[in-house]
Amino acid sequence: MAKRFTASEKTLKPDAKYGNKVISKFINCLMQKGKKSIAEKVFYDSMEIVAKKVKDEKPGDIFLKALENVKPDIEVRSRRVGGQTYQVPTPVSAKRRQALAMKWLLEIARKKKGRPMAERLAGEIINAFNKEGEAITKRANVHKMAEANKLFAHFAW
Repeated sequence: MAKRFTASEKTLKPDAKYGNKVISKFINCLMQKGKKSIAEKVFYDSMEIVAKKVKDEKPGDIFLKALENVKPDIEVRSRRVGGQTYQVPTPVSAKRRQALAMKWLLEIARKKKGRPMAERLAGEIINAFNKEGEAITKRANVHKMAEANKLFAHFAW
């Protein structure tokens, strides 16, 4: 299987509406089968829904705050030591934190069925902004796993 092309920070341009590279990256993650115009429409429609439901802030700021709330600080990685595998808690790099947050938001929005994607995504963004919902639960579970396995932190080298 050929390696897929991913937009690097050098080639990534800010999105048209909000002028933000993070939003542009999210739209690229949302895109399926190279259909960027559809991904943009879904994202901007969901931002309009967010704007209607949360009146006091700009939708772009709400999205960025929601993403910030979902980003994990620490995660567990498997490390094999002396024939045994340990779950070792390790800090997460800034790039990976962002990637995980985007992945979790999209994963959860895609998992919910029955409503248009824009509505599902808007709902999940609002939940993440309010520090509730499945994405925040996922982050809490990752942190809980790391906390439970901090005994093995000395294996992180």
